[in-house]
This record gives sequence, C-alpha cells and structure tokens, in this order.
Amino acid sequence: MSDIFINQAGYRPDSIKKALMPFPAETFEIVGTDGSVCAAGSTVYAGTDKNSGDVLYTADFSDFSERGSFRIRAGNKTSELFEIGEGVYEKALDCTSKAFYYLRCGCGLLEKYAGSFRHGVCHKSRGLLWENRDVSSEISGGWHDAGDYGRYVTAGVCALAHLLYGYILFPTAFGRQKLNIPESGGVLPDILAECRYELDWLLKMQREDGAVYHKATTAHHAPFIMPEDDRAQMFVFPVSTSAAADLAAVCALASRVYRQFDGDYSARLYEAAQRSFGWLEKNPGFIGFNNPPGCATGVYGESSDDDNRFWAAAELFAASGDDRYRNAVRAAAEKDFSLTDFGCYSVGGLGALSYVLSAGGDSDLIKRFEDGFISEAYRLKELSDNCGYGAAMSENDYGWGSNMNLLKHGMIFAIADRCFGKREFRKYAQAQADVLFGVNALGISYVTGIGGHCCRYPHLRPAYADGVEECIPGMVCGGPNRNLDDQEAKKIIKPGTPPMKCFADNVGCYSLNEIAIYWNSPAVFLLAYLSL
Repeated sequence: MSDIFINQAGYRPDSIKKALMPFPAETFEIVGTDGSVCAAGSTVYAGTDKNSGDVLYTADFSDFSERGSFRIRAGNKTSELFEIGEGVYEKALDCTSKAFYYLRCGCGLLEKYAGSFRHGVCHKSRGLLWENRDVSSEISGGWHDAGDYGRYVTAGVCALAHLLYGYILFPTAFGRQKLNIPESGGVLPDILAECRYELDWLLKMQREDGAVYHKATTAHHAPFIMPEDDRAQMFVFPVSTSAAADLAAVCALASRVYRQFDGDYSARLYEAAQRSFGWLEKNPGFIGFNNPPGCATGVYGESSDDDNRFWAAAELFAASGDDRYRNAVRAAAEKDFSLTDFGCYSVGGLGALSYVLSAGGDSDLIKRFEDGFISEAYRLKELSDNCGYGAAMSENDYGWGSNMNLLKHGMIFAIADRCFGKREFRKYAQAQADVLFGVNALGISYVTGIGGHCCRYPHLRPAYADGVEECIPGMVCGGPNRNLDDQEAKKIIKPGTPPMKCFADNVGCYSLNEIAIYWNSPAVFLLAYLSL
C-alpha cells in the first residue's frame, strides 16, 4: 500500500488529476516507470478531512497530459502506478460490465469467455413454491445477486435500471464494447445481451395474473463452495407488491430499449409490464415480504411500495403515453418518498428520471422533478467540496454498501450535466470515480482487478472457492461501513475508527467487502458517462 492516493484506474489527458497525501509535503514529482522525473509541482495544504481524520495535502497535476504510466513521488513515498490515456474509463467500464457475466446463474462459464474463472452448470433444478411444495417452477437463469447464490427480483431490477438508463443516455459508450460473452457479435450490443439474460429470468418470476414472486433462493446460504456444487433445493418465495411494481417498471423500460432490436421481445416485455400493473391496481394495499420461518437468505424487505408504484406508472407512461399511466404518476407523486434516489430500496428517482426524459409529460411535474435533481446535485456538491478526498458523502452515508451511495451520487452529477446542461457537475462525477478507485483514506481501489492496491478478497463464494489466486475482476465491493455489521469486522476495526476507514479487505467481513449486482451497475453508469 502506498501513502500517496491516486485513481488507480487512471486519468484522461484532459481531466482533473489530483493525488492526496495524508502527510506533510511541499513538493511532488511525476515519475515514469523507469524512474525518470517527467514533471514536478508544489502541493497545497487541504486541511483536516472530517470523515477520515486525515490532515491532507493535494498534488494537482491536471496540466500534465503526457500519455503513459506514471507514479507520484513525494520525498521517499510513491503512489501506485496509474495510466494517463484516452481509454482509461473504457477499460474500467468494460471490466465492471463483464462482471455481470461472471455472475450468471443457470449455466456454465466456459473457458473461452471466463478464462480461469470458468465453472460448471449451476442451479438448473426446478424451484418449489415455499407455500406449496407440490408445485414447482422453472426459474433458472439471471444473475447471482451478491456474495451468495440467491436471486432477488427487486435487487435485479435495480441493477437492470442503472444499466438500461446508462445505455439510453450514453449509447456510444456501449456501442464500442466487446465483452467476450457468448452473445458478442450478435444483433444486440453486449450490455443489452447481458441485461436480457437477467430479464428472461425476471419474466419467469411473474405469475399468470401479474403477481411477482419476491425471490428464488435455497432455504439457507450455501457454504463457500462453487456454484455448481450448491445442490440444495431451490425455493420460490411469496409475492410482494414491490416486486410486482419493480418488474412492471423495468419491463416497460426495457420494452423501449429493445424495440429497435427485437420487436417481438419488446412487445413481450410491455405485455408483462401491463399485466403486473393491472395486478397492482387490483391489489392497492402494500404486500411486503419477510422471510418465513425456516428461511435465512436475503430479505430485501421494504416498508412501503409507494415509490415502486410511482416508478411503474412513470415507465408505462414513457412507453405508451397513455393517460391511465399519466394520471397514476400524478397521484403517486403526491406521496412521501425521495424523487432523486436510485437505490435498491428507494426507486423514486428512477420514476422521476423516466418522466423527465419521456415525451408528453405534464410540464409542472417535469419542472418539479428536474428542480429536484438539480437541487440534489448542489447538496451533494457541497458535501464533496467539504471533503478533502472529494467524496459527496455525509457521515451517515458510510453504512452497508456505502460505495453504492458514492456511485448513486455520481449518477446524480452525471444526470445534472447530461440531462439538464449543468456542466459544472462533471468534475464532481469524476471525483466520485476517483474515490472509488483509490483517492480515499485507505488508498484502495474498491474494484477487484483494477489497480495495484485493490480489493482481492471479497465476500464472494466463487472467488473464494475457485482455487485461483487472482480474484474475479470488475466486482465493486461494498466499502466502508461505520456500523460494522458483522462480527469479523468488529474484531478487526477498532471502536472510534473514522467512517471512511471502517473497511477491511477480508472475505469474512460481509458488511464491508461483499459484492452486489446493484453496486456494480451504478459504477457502469458512471463510467459510461465519464468515457465520453
């Protein structure tokens, strides 16, 4: 580990480039791989950062645009190696996008696509309905959700939404991708082929009446074994209104995206969205989900479905222009939930984004939603300006999966620029990527396989069980969590540790170091934006 913190994914020649040093230094040098000094400069005292406790000095080398690989040196300390070049974000984008392929369920990963991370066919058995074991369902496919082998509708939908909106807003970034997945070279861009793999599974989770089963998992998490060795009985768990609304939303969204490539598939997605929305209209009360006795896998429970129903109405309006959905948007928007959040448990921002981008929406709602995004961007800007590392994070944001908060905030900055012309926020979007890749209080890149000092031991079953020393690349780890929600984390990290330093690259620290599909997806969105 180095004491000079840089973005280990690299910098574009024309971008802002800053290294952070938690020690006194008056000058710094940029050195090449042969040790030669390429440039030099003076540092600036940046003060004490609240969420890390670090006294920081900044080395700003934004004017240095030479292409190549370099390190920052100050005194006898040097940074990790980093690259300056036009394609640095494209490389990181491809790496984090390919991660979804490695998480596919219901198939084997072949060596020609997965290399040393190949594995056999997994989880092909039919799932039994938890409430009626005499009934089974074919529910293979989709993505393993996180460090476990479960598949959860609301989590998968959240990841899909980030990826699909990334494609809608930044299609050029994805048009050039060659991810080396089985569908590469086909009609669909690779990212949409990968999304379809998850969408096809979601459609299996919908009942004929439009209700949607909440999850497909075993009764208990598997031990740390390879996916093909997890042969415990798979179950399909009861329906929830959140799952139905989220499926309606993402299927309507996807129907628009896939229309130009496959009209029949687009129509199938739209019909599924309508069916679930119709079921929701017949079931206006909230139907939540909690694990039934005997089940101990993930819950993804919510206390309300107001934001989910709002998002579903907004996406169906965007896909159809139908006043039925327009009126539903207006009614739902009067309820109390965030209209700027893109999280797994709070999807109101996705509905607002959908409505703002759709044609024919009511002008007063469009202005309300747009003003909300811009106001949120300015709130986050202030957080970033007051953080020595540039993270747009409050102390409370450092909870379980804090890197999702970091990346969602990066999405807000990107949307404020791309959708509303607020160019000033681009540098703040980049700053969140800088934090993710190493400009943070531990100097660690939170993405496996990116950087010399990156996460290598995530809470991820196949990464532990595959016998391969190198970690599966492109996985975004959860990040610092001041709450230390697992026993291993409590053992390793001392009480009173500053929030930004509450992290350990330890496979046992699932509240710090697990991966999740909906932590990767906002990284893909942000990197697609930054690559243009």
